[in-house]
Amino acid sequence: MEFLGMEWYWWLFIVVAIIAVIPIKVKFIKWWTKREQEKNKKKRNKWGDEE
Repeated sequence: MEFLGMEWYWWLFIVVAIIAVIPIKVKFIKWWTKREQEKNKKKRNKWGDEE
């Protein structure tokens, strides 16, 4: 059985890969945001630009 030129098991593999990558991406984005906030906080405190 083919769908758009690929066998069914390739579509299954693609779907499983996407499902596995989404939580990793969310965790990375949260980590990156926290890291950027800490860098900005240190930069503000370094020069005394308290808000």
